[in-house]
Amino acid sequence: MTTIAGIDIGGTKCAVSLGRLRGADVEIFAKERFPTPAAPEEAVAQMLAALEKLVDAHPGAAVAAIGISCGNPLDSRRGLILSPPNLPGWDAVDIVSPFRDRYGVPVALQNDANACALAEWKWGAGRGCRNVVFLTFGTGMGAGLILNGALYAGTNDYAGEAGHVRLEAFGPSGYGKNGSFEGFCSGGGIARYAQLKAEAALQMGERPSFCADVSELGAVTAQAVGDAAQAGDLLAVEIYEDVGRYLGKGLAVIVDLLNPEKVIIGSIYGRQQAILEPAALETLRREALPQAMAVCEIVPGELGERIGDYGCLSVALNALDQ
Repeated sequence: MTTIAGIDIGGTKCAVSLGRLRGADVEIFAKERFPTPAAPEEAVAQMLAALEKLVDAHPGAAVAAIGISCGNPLDSRRGLILSPPNLPGWDAVDIVSPFRDRYGVPVALQNDANACALAEWKWGAGRGCRNVVFLTFGTGMGAGLILNGALYAGTNDYAGEAGHVRLEAFGPSGYGKNGSFEGFCSGGGIARYAQLKAEAALQMGERPSFCADVSELGAVTAQAVGDAAQAGDLLAVEIYEDVGRYLGKGLAVIVDLLNPEKVIIGSIYGRQQAILEPAALETLRREALPQAMAVCEIVPGELGERIGDYGCLSVALNALDQ
């Protein structure tokens, strides 16, 4: 039975996993997590040690391929991490060679959106499709693209940066651009939008349940607003309906441009689908070409909170397949 390894590198935590391929599925049977060391050399050493520990604890689990997932920017062809915002000091870090040298197997690096797209395509909501778009819709808004049955990363790993698309001339900032897709449709963007709405409500003498005083504005989060919306807070519901409409605008660009079979949306969409979906689909159906909409489904991700683990393992499987 084939064993693959995955390494998920985050700004605060890293995870090393082992997966066992069972036909078209994968079973994660071992995992170790640890805080991400600030120094890349120390981090690489700790990842190698964690993987060796897992392999030693499971005799017979010979690793056939290793997948590494990390936030952009990176160079997947050369296996370099290029100073992601959440990993300061990781300047042109060769993350692939140490693992290739140690294990002598295929090792591949992809950004986290691409890894999640591969995972949902192989083992989640995109199974059986040839053209799939995965939208992260979490802390930020990025996209991973599966086109004609293969991952499309672009010329230098910047394909799928949907969050940078401007939807309005003015609006909350995301990806360094006011009114961007990420500005309206991400955890940070929703929080900033909600703060603006809450401040206006407070000035009118209203007291939203998620922000009862101006001193609380800085503590407003997307989750707090979502919880308030589910509890019936009218302003919170209005905010998420606005977010849904902007999600529909962004989806229309994707559907018209790429003509996918499925757009799979992660994280916040799954948690707030009941509020987001009606507004998003109404806008999408109005904005997108009917012929493209007729063949496209908009669905939440299936892999849930473990998508990071499945994502790096899917990068390993993709390297093995190539």
